[in-house]
Amino acid sequence: MKELWELFWTFAKMGAMTFGGGMAMLPILQREVVDSKHWATEEELMDYYAIGQCTPGIIAVNTATFIGQKYRGWLGGIVATLGVVFPSLVIISILAGLITNFSHLAWVKNAFAGIQVCVCVLIFNAVVKLLKKSVVDRRTAAIFLLVLAGGVFLSISPVWFVITAALAGIVLKNLEVRGK
Repeated sequence: MKELWELFWTFAKMGAMTFGGGMAMLPILQREVVDSKHWATEEELMDYYAIGQCTPGIIAVNTATFIGQKYRGWLGGIVATLGVVFPSLVIISILAGLITNFSHLAWVKNAFAGIQVCVCVLIFNAVVKLLKKSVVDRRTAAIFLLVLAGGVFLSISPVWFVITAALAGIVLKNLEVRGK
């Protein structure tokens, strides 16, 4: 029971402190789940995060579910999921009642503008960290550049990028192995 409470509390803190969605949650997940609690490795976290982006639903919720399930089975998955969404439910319920009354105020608009900039920096830092861990050779650099170009110039679902990148990884690795 203590481990389930720790799982709930850890993800509840992340849910309460993460503004900007799943991408902004990545640095906190890294620190809490990998560095502090050792519930997953960096590679596992990246895998969970990638799968969480491809599956229906919210990235943060999907990732929490994967980590909780790995750590404490199906019950851990449920507890981690409840932990990560609980603060949002409370905060959104409170804000929904207040925001309509104050959204026209300049200081509220300015606060949200500042939060948006902060979230952009957090996402950028997470991307740089992931980039350093993921792009490790010519094969992964080629896949990165192709997906980046596709993301900039094409208007297609990210799911297609993930599927294509997975297939490219398989094909390029097999060609590399055959060439040796």
